[in-house]
Amino acid sequence: MAVGVDRSWNMLSIGRSKIKDKRVSFVIADGMGLPFKEKSFDSVTIAFGIRNMSDPELCLKEIIRVLKIGGRAIILEFSIPKILFVKAIYMFYLRHVLPFLGKTISGDHYAYRYLNKTIETFPWGSEFLKLMKKTGFSKTSLFPQTFGICTIYIGER
Repeated sequence: MAVGVDRSWNMLSIGRSKIKDKRVSFVIADGMGLPFKEKSFDSVTIAFGIRNMSDPELCLKEIIRVLKIGGRAIILEFSIPKILFVKAIYMFYLRHVLPFLGKTISGDHYAYRYLNKTIETFPWGSEFLKLMKKTGFSKTSLFPQTFGICTIYIGER
């Protein structure tokens, strides 16, 4: 069984339309206050979401609370490349090209400015691992993807 969680009904509707498996249910909830019993899940995944939480630490505490002993959290999030050449291109794209394209295509300049600000201020890499450890995760590790533009974080309860 799997449970999709989002605080947006629209996002859950999109998920529902793509997943027809009866073993998947959908729940409207905030990641900082999950409506599940302690030790309910073998794994919890979150992709490009924890950066948008007003309190990522509280979200991590909720994730570890609902994980069974030995359960794993797998978190995919944007990060900033360490290779200077890649970082320079990425930051230019993130700060200038993406907001311009966003405004041109969708008319929403703010959403794309928000994206780069949250990516730049999120505690990525070893800082995020420290936060995971602080909230009770063990066996933490990180796996940079696409030259460090995204990172997969794994931690165990």
